[in-house]
Order: sequence, then structure tokens, then C-alpha cells
Amino acid sequence: MHGIRDIAKLIKRVRIIPVAIASHQRGLNTRSSRMGPSTPPKELSAEMVSQLGKPPRMRADPAFRKVDTPEFHGIFTPEVDSLLSLFKKYDYEIRIAGGAVRDIIMGIKPKDIDFATTATPDQMKDMFTKENVRMINSKGEKHGTITPRINGKENFEVTTLRIDVRTNGRHADVVFTTDWQLDANRRDLTINSMFLGFDGTVYDYFYGYDDLQQRRVVFVGDADIRINEDYLRILRYFRFYGRIAKDAESHDPSTLAAIKKNAEGLARISGERIWSELQKIIVGNYGTELVLEMHRCNLFQHCGLPVKPNLNEFQILCETLEIFEKPHYPILYMTGLLHSVEEAMMLHERLKLSAFERDLALFITQQRTRVDSEYTTLRDYQKLCLQPYAKRDYVEQLLKYTRKVELYNQLKAWSTPSFPLNGNILKDHGLSGKNIGTGLSLLRLMWADSDFQLTSGQLLEKLPQILEKLQPPTGAPSKKKRTQ
Repeated sequence: MHGIRDIAKLIKRVRIIPVAIASHQRGLNTRSSRMGPSTPPKELSAEMVSQLGKPPRMRADPAFRKVDTPEFHGIFTPEVDSLLSLFKKYDYEIRIAGGAVRDIIMGIKPKDIDFATTATPDQMKDMFTKENVRMINSKGEKHGTITPRINGKENFEVTTLRIDVRTNGRHADVVFTTDWQLDANRRDLTINSMFLGFDGTVYDYFYGYDDLQQRRVVFVGDADIRINEDYLRILRYFRFYGRIAKDAESHDPSTLAAIKKNAEGLARISGERIWSELQKIIVGNYGTELVLEMHRCNLFQHCGLPVKPNLNEFQILCETLEIFEKPHYPILYMTGLLHSVEEAMMLHERLKLSAFERDLALFITQQRTRVDSEYTTLRDYQKLCLQPYAKRDYVEQLLKYTRKVELYNQLKAWSTPSFPLNGNILKDHGLSGKNIGTGLSLLRLMWADSDFQLTSGQLLEKLPQILEKLQPPTGAPSKKKRTQ
């Protein structure tokens, strides 16, 4: 379904051919990336061609400038030099692609470097095999990505130029090409569609450089088509807006309209991928404003968030967290949108939160209404830290959530003393089963009330009181009788 289609010959049969393909038919590669026998080619329908969309505004000369900056020169490690030498030896073009180009132009040292090449996966495998270069992570091969480990030190993802012929909002049938413009045309945002040659030449087909200078975040060509190719691009738009835009309210209206139109597509994206994007959005620039914009675009219900979120609580929380030192857990922000424990569980079920994130969201939604009523003093929060259902980190987050700056600082400075008893000691004194855990919890509270001064012997003297509390009421049926 999601493999490579040999369509070079078939394109000639189609009468409706977009300019971007018609002018570059010789750039298409007919080799299949499948490991087994090649799949018979399918007829390229007019519908498939129309999915590519109209060509966006293009530069007459994409190689229009060069960079010569410390960020650019800093990418040339011995491993990168070795990789380039291999591709030059076998006469394949290779350039830096995507986010690393954007970062270098912005004067930011890129964390990762991805490469694009005219070599097919089979050609790269042949080359690396001949040169005794180990390849890892074969999962990316069906999409054209080969990952060599250079000099036994560094892994690089190198992807064959391609076009997306058929998409379903999550995956694409792709065709390899040697045309750099066609590959740029399939990318999501103009600022991510540039390439960078190793002589410093910037290749910008769709004015991504200009958009970057003006801090504009727009899709390549038709936003509706780009989003339909992969609905996760909706959230990627908001993430990159936070990274690039100069203010919170400079969205392109047609882009927001396309996002709102395709909101339901997010329901087809896995919760893990959605949560990965949401985390970056909420802790980034304009996180509050972007989340509110996402709500106006009707995205919440497809991301596990309530259709009618607690917006007032969320905005107050975002203002509150500005008082405290960053970073903050992304889930702490998201909890402000929730009304109840039930909504916290719904969020977990959709996004597949980690156990820590799930339990923190549950803890906050359970405990926040008790602040200023049941919890008022430092001792109250110290005792809460000792509860089996609470972690100290959860309690600290609760204090941040409720804007208790002084109590938060006091609790952060507090060193939890070591409790002098354990379950084995209570077992030796007649407690068993669940009563051991309950007994320990009750004794910890007594210990806290003594300012943590009671010794193990003094605590054991209180054991009769604990045993009395743990006795079932007179006349209560035993578990065995209740079962019968």
C-alpha cells in the first residue's frame, strides 16, 4: 500500500499533468525500494495527479544566495566530511535539508542534520556496502531513508528525493526523483522546504527564505492539500509558528481556514504523535495564545481535550506559571483545561500519557479544590507528601498550580526526614496484609504532627491505637461471610 510505484512511463499516458511534473519527467526514478520482486505499476489516474495541487509561487533562480557563518562551518565534522566524500566519489548529489537549513539561516546551531540526495535507497545501500559502512534502522527504507553509521561514531539520515503521489492523511505512496524542486514541493512549510549545498549555496524554490526573514509561517502551495497529505501538519504549523513568528496574532487567515476545515483529520493521527507536538506547542513561544487559537479551530475534541474546556482556569494558570522558574511540565498546563478527573482520564486514553503525566493530571484535578480549605499550612503539604497516593513532585506542582509561591519555596527547601519504621517491623508486631500499608500511613501522620521527632520506639507505643482503628466494627460480617 505504502511502497514505491514505478510511474515514469505512466505519466506520459496522463493528459492532465501539472506543470511541476510535466517539466521534470526525466527526473523521476523507476527503481522500486521494495526488498522483494517489484510490484506491477498502477495506472496514474487524473485524480492522483490532482492531489499534487497547483505549483506554488516559485523563484526563477532558486540558488540565489550563499551563507558563510559560524553555524554553517560548524556542521563540518570529520564524519560529515567522510559522508560527503562518499557521495562525491560515486557522483551522487547530496544537500542539507529541512530544519537544519532553517536553523543555520536564523543563526542557530542545528541539533540534527538531515540530508537529501539524488541516490536511490538501492544505490546508497550498494555504495555503503562496498565501502564497508554499517547501516542501521531499515524501517525508513520504504520512504527512501537510509541511515549509515559513519566512522563508527555518528548516524546520519539520508533520504532520496521523492514526490508524494497518493496520501491518506497519514502515509503516502511515493516516487523517487532526481529533481530537487519536486521534493521541495511536497514539504509542509516554505521555511522547511529549502536545501543547503556544502559550498554554502541556499536553494530556495518557494520563497521560504523571504518568509523566514519576515517571520511568516505558511504552507507550500495550497494549505488544504498539504494538510490532507498528513493531518499532523496542523499541529506542526502551530509548533513552528511559536518558533518563528514575531508575535502571537499574525496568522494567515486562509491557513487557519484550511486548518479548521480539516480539523477532523486529527482523529486519524495516533495519540502519541499528537502529544509529542502538543508538548512543544504549550511550552514554546505564545503557548497560551496558540492553544486558544487551536480551540477556535475546533481541534480540541480530536486531541482528547474537552469540547468545552476550562478556558478561564487555563489562562489564569498560564499567567501563574510565569511567576515560577521554568521549565514546567507540559501536562501541568494541559490540566488547566480540564474540569474533572474523568476528563483527565479521557485525555490519557487519547494521548497515551506516561504514568507520571497521567497520575499528575489526576492528582491535580483531585486535589486543587482542597487548597485553602483542607491544605493551608506547610505542615499540611508535608503530610500530603507522605501519602501513598502522592509524590513530593506532585505536591510541588499543586502549589505552583494554585500560585502558592511562599509555600512552594518552603516545601522545595524542606529535606524529607527518614521515617524510622517499615512494613517488616509492623508485621513483627501483629499487622498483616493491607493493614500494614494503612498502619504505616497513619503512623507517618502522627510522626509529622510531632514535627518528625517521634522515634521508632515512641511510634510503636502508639500501635495499639492504630490496631484499634483497623479493627472492623462490632457485628460487621467477615469477608468470607459476605462472599457467601
